[in-house]
Amino acid sequence: MPPADQTQPVFRALADPTRRAIISMLADGPRAIGDIAAEFDMTRPAVAKHLAILKEGGVIAVETKGRERINRLEPEALKTAADWLSYFDRFWDDRLAKLKTVVEKSS
Repeated sequence: MPPADQTQPVFRALADPTRRAIISMLADGPRAIGDIAAEFDMTRPAVAKHLAILKEGGVIAVETKGRERINRLEPEALKTAADWLSYFDRFWDDRLAKLKTVVEKSS
């Protein structure tokens, strides 16, 4: 399981529905901040704050091309969250196996 200090920035990035929507948009390809902001009913500076949190979490990378800042998804950072969550799969596997045993015995 990844250490908590590695997962905290990623989970912070994923905690907000707007940021999750931005991640989904960037899964289709890189976009400039103006293109992203056009999809939301909020100011461009508000979108920029969301992008900054995504960048801090390592979920996106930002490349400057002339006057534009192009945002691109960094899916490897999402693997950190997935690895942390998958650690708990065995908990559910255990619980479901026990439930199956109880149900089968009571039938």
